[in-house]
Amino acid sequence: MFAKAFRVKSNTAIKGSDRRKLRADVTAAFPTIGTDQVSELIPGKEELNILKLYAHKGDAVTVYVSGGNPILFELEKNLYPTVYTLWSYPDLLPTFVTWPLVLEKLVGGADLMLPGLVVPPAGLPQVQKGDLCAIALVGNRAPIAIGVAAMSTAEMLTSDLKGRGFSMLHTYQDHLWRSGDKSSPPSIAPLALDPPDPSEEKGSTQVDPALQGNMRRLSLQAEEEHGERHQVCEDKSPSEASEDTSVGGLNQDSLDGKTPQEHMDELLEQCFLHALKCRVKKADLPLLTSTFLGSHMFSCCPEGRQLDIKKSSFKKLSKFLQRMQQEQIIQVKELSKGVESIVAVDWKHPRITSFVIPEPSPTSQTIQEGSREQPYHPPDIKSLYCVPVNMTLLFQESGHKKGSILEGSEVRTIIINYAKKNDLVDAVNKNLVKLDPILCDCILEKNEQHTVLKLPWDSLLTRCLEKLQPAYQVTFPGQEPIVKKGKICPIDITLAQRASNKKVTVVRNLEAYGLEPCSVAAILQQRCQASTTVSATPGSKDGLQVQIQGNQIHHLGRLLLEEYHLPRKYIQGLEKAPKPGKKK
Repeated sequence: MFAKAFRVKSNTAIKGSDRRKLRADVTAAFPTIGTDQVSELIPGKEELNILKLYAHKGDAVTVYVSGGNPILFELEKNLYPTVYTLWSYPDLLPTFVTWPLVLEKLVGGADLMLPGLVVPPAGLPQVQKGDLCAIALVGNRAPIAIGVAAMSTAEMLTSDLKGRGFSMLHTYQDHLWRSGDKSSPPSIAPLALDPPDPSEEKGSTQVDPALQGNMRRLSLQAEEEHGERHQVCEDKSPSEASEDTSVGGLNQDSLDGKTPQEHMDELLEQCFLHALKCRVKKADLPLLTSTFLGSHMFSCCPEGRQLDIKKSSFKKLSKFLQRMQQEQIIQVKELSKGVESIVAVDWKHPRITSFVIPEPSPTSQTIQEGSREQPYHPPDIKSLYCVPVNMTLLFQESGHKKGSILEGSEVRTIIINYAKKNDLVDAVNKNLVKLDPILCDCILEKNEQHTVLKLPWDSLLTRCLEKLQPAYQVTFPGQEPIVKKGKICPIDITLAQRASNKKVTVVRNLEAYGLEPCSVAAILQQRCQASTTVSATPGSKDGLQVQIQGNQIHHLGRLLLEEYHLPRKYIQGLEKAPKPGKKK
C-alpha cells in the first residue's frame, strides 16, 4: 500500500477526546495488549498528530504519529499497527517467518507467497482467513511487515504451502516507514517454543497429523529424526539456546532437579567469581557496577549460555552485589548519586581462592573455529599514486601515461631524473630545483606561477605527491594483489540509537579487509553475549554491516587489533568505546 509515495491531505494535533477514543479503539482491535502498554503507545501528554493522506492507489488513510514516528494507521475503519509499534510490542500479532531475500520483493509491493514461508519446528501460528499477521525474518523476531492472511493455517497446510499467503499492507523501508526516523529493526531473539500439542488445538484450528507430517517435511527435508533435532540445536544462537532448555522432549532441568531460576543463580555466581579472579585488578578499583557486569561478567559467561539477571532469584544486579557484600567478598559504595561502584575486593576470600576456572567446552571451541574457517591474516595495504591528465607531460618522458599507477619511490625517482636530465638543479645550491614550464603547470597554484621560481627537493616531491590521484594496493595472503583508485575506506564503527533508546554498535566495510561479516557477527555474539544481525549497508549495493546490541566497541577493538592484527589507522570509531572505571 505504501510502496510508492503518498499525498498528504492534512496534519493536525489530536484532541483529548480523540486521544481517549483512540485508546479504546486500540484496546478493542488488539485484545492482547494491556492497559499500561496502551498508555505507553498513546501517551497522555506527549504530542500526537493525525495525518490524513491518499495512498498512490487513491485509498484514504489516517495515520497517527507520535514522537515523529507513525505508530498506527486506519483504513476503512480498521486499525493497523506500523512496524515502529511492532518493534516495541513484537507479540501483538501472530508472526510468520520468511527469508531476508524476500524483504526486497515485499518492499516493492509484492504479496507474500506461501513457498516463501519458513516453517519452525513448533509449527505455523494458528490464524483464520482475514486475520492481521506480522512477518519477521529468520533469526530476528522484530516484524518487518504486516499483512492480512489470505487463508487459514489449515488451508495453508492443505495447499502444501502453495499460493498467495498474505496480502501485504505495510513494510519496513516503504514510504510510511520513511515518514518516521528511518531506524532499523531491533535485534529480538526468536522465541524457543515446544511443538504444539494437537490435542490442545480447538475446532477449526486442528491440524490433521498427515498435514503436520507434510509441514515437517517442508521445513526439514531429508533429515532423520535424530539428525533433525541435533541440527535444530546447533543452529540456535546462545541467547535462544539459554531460553530453550528442552531437548528431545525432555526438560533438561528435571534431570538434576533444579529450576531454571536456580541454574541462573549458579551461572550468576560463576561469572561473578570468574570475573573477580581473572579480569578485575586492584588498579581497576573503584569500578562501576554496570561496567563490571558489561565488561567483565558477561565476557566470563560460558559459550552457548546467556547471563540474564532478570531470570535469577535476585532480579537486579544491585541485590546480587548486596548479597556478595554480606559475604564480605566485595564492598560496594555509592560514590555519586544513584551510581554504585565496587570499591574493594577480598581476593583472599575462600570463595575466590577455591573457585576453579571452567575449561571451555569442545563444542564451543568447534563453533569458534568453524566461524572463522581458517586463521585470518591481515592484508598488506600499500599506498599508490595515479597519474592525472594535467600531469601526463611530467611523466611521459619516463614512459608513463594518464592513469598509470606508481609507488611513492617510483614517483621520487622519476622527478629526480627529470630534474637532472633537464638541468634544473640549481648550480649554486644543489638543494634547490629550478621550475620549468611543465613543473610550474603541474605543481604550482595559479597565483604562484610568476612568483615561485625554485623549490627545495623535499617541497617539490611533496607537492608532486599531493597533486597525484590516490590509489592503493591490497594483497591478501596467497592471492594476487588488488589495485584500486581512491583511498581505502577504513572499518567504520558507529553507535546508533534504536527503539526504546537502546544503543547498538554498527560496524561497516569489513569485506574490504577480507573479513566475513557473518563470521565476525558470530564471534561477537558469543563474546559479548548479545544479539547480532547482519544486514545490507544503506547506500551500498553489495556491502554488509554488522549490528551488535549495546556499546560493544571495546570487544570489537580487541578483536580487530589484538587478534586480527589490523593497523589502528584503518579503523575509525574506536574512541567511542566506554571507559571503564573513569571518575567524573
